[in-house]
Parts: sequence; structure tokens; C-alpha cells
Amino acid sequence: MVALARNGHMAPFIALLLQAGLFKCVSRYILPLEFNVEYVICGVKVTLLEANHCPGAALIHFGLSNGQCYLHTGDFRACKQMQAYHTLVNQHVNVLYLDTTYCNPKYNFPSKEDVLNYVVKVTKNQLKVHPKTLVVVGAYSIGKECVYLAISKALGVKIYANASRRKILLAFGWSELSDSLCINGNNTFLHVLPMSSLRLESLKDYMKTYKEKYTAVLAFRPTGWTFSEKIRNDLELIKPISKGNITIYGVPYSEHSSFTELRGFVQFLRPDKIVPTVNVGNAATREKMQSYFRDWLKG
Repeated sequence: MVALARNGHMAPFIALLLQAGLFKCVSRYILPLEFNVEYVICGVKVTLLEANHCPGAALIHFGLSNGQCYLHTGDFRACKQMQAYHTLVNQHVNVLYLDTTYCNPKYNFPSKEDVLNYVVKVTKNQLKVHPKTLVVVGAYSIGKECVYLAISKALGVKIYANASRRKILLAFGWSELSDSLCINGNNTFLHVLPMSSLRLESLKDYMKTYKEKYTAVLAFRPTGWTFSEKIRNDLELIKPISKGNITIYGVPYSEHSSFTELRGFVQFLRPDKIVPTVNVGNAATREKMQSYFRDWLKG
């Protein structure tokens, strides 16, 4: 069995997490697979491609013995670089299993780079006005690493995460990130917390631990679900939630494809069939997505 997580995430570091005991799995069932290497598993050619999602996330390309090719994106954010992937350029995809998390025209995110620049700008401005600010970035167990790493690099500060998160981050083998971590929250103003902790009262309680050093909290909740049609690509229109000395910015940093990115990816691949994998519980929604697909593939 390969090292496989939900939604098609496979990579050597996932195997390391499993072997480290962070997830329950019998070690003899773990077989790490490398990116951009074709494996033959039970007669099927399997190739993993970088998914531009969280570390280790993969598009999985299957070459069947009958000549058919299937592609399962798992969670991914489509980008122009994917149009240069050798496997996708040289083999027609018959069936595409597509991450349709944001398959709706209202979702047209700014680029990751634009959001990262905005987060750094807000942080710098806050620290000029309130130097004793604790900066918090919300994250899942895996994902959003580029947000707090961008702040770390721009301001030359370390990143504090608790022991369990550090264990996961160190397993990535991402030296730039590993070298930026510290084990004591008092040694840096940049902290990473679970996304669920980014609430006004929770952050107020968290700051009490560091009340001798900080008098304010600036927090970022980076997720596509914070996207607003009113804001679109004008990030300066974002209005944070603020109460007293606690400020929370919801920033549309998505690790899933926007509607326009999905369209571009589908038009590049031009598969024979598309199977949506997210938001498929309602027949009307499924048909609406299929109508988008038909429009994208016309001509």
C-alpha cells in the first residue's frame, strides 16, 4: 500500500508522518512514492504530480492497460505551470476527477502572491503603530505554511508552533521552514495556531500567556471562504474584525482552484469526461457544474 491520505495526497513526507506515529498505520503497509516517477501498480501506470496545494499534495495520473488515462486532482490549485507537466502534455486524459470546491463563478481569487504581499504589508504597518503586537496565523495541521513563512522572511523573525505542529513541519524536509521554527513562544512575535482558535475571545485568552511582552494581537485567517465578491482582487477593501486590542483579518488565500483557474485547467486538458468530487450531494448542483464543463469544452 502506498502512503495515501484523503483526497489523493501522497508523498514521501506523508510516509514519515505515518512512521513517526502521528497517524495510526502499520509500517509494513507504507510505500512512499516520489513525484514525477512512473510506477506500475497491479498493471496500472501511476504518476504523482505536484498539486500546488499543501506540502505533499499530488495530482494522480493513472495509465490503464487498455490505453485509457485517468487523472484525479485531489485537492489542488490549478496554475499555468501544470500546463508544462510532461505527463499531461503528452497523454490525453479520458476521465478527469476534479476538485470542485470553488466551482462557482463568484469565486475569483487574487493570486497567492498578491495575498502574501498584502499580509506582509498589513503586518509591517501594524508593527509600526504598535510594536508590541503578537502576530498570529491560523492554519490546519497541514497547509497555509507559505503565509507565516512569508511574514517570517520579510521581517526576519522566527516562527513559533507547538510541539505537535513542529513535528509535522519538520517532517516536510523543507529546510527554509525548518530553520525558521523556534520552540519558545517568548522568543518571537510570530505564532501559528489552529484555524479554530482564531476567535476574539480565544485570542484574548492566548495573549494573556504573553501579557508581559505584547499588548495587541494581529491575526490572519487565510482561507478561500473569506473571499467576497465586493472585494474581488482589491485586498485593500478587506475589513477586519476588531475588538479592543484584538484584530482578525480574513484573507482569501486559497489552496483550491478558483472558478477561472478550473476553467483554464479543463480547457488545457480537454478530457472526454469530468467527474466533480466536491459539492456533489445535490443533483441540481451537479448538473450546474456539468453545464459549466460543457461550456468550457465547446469548440
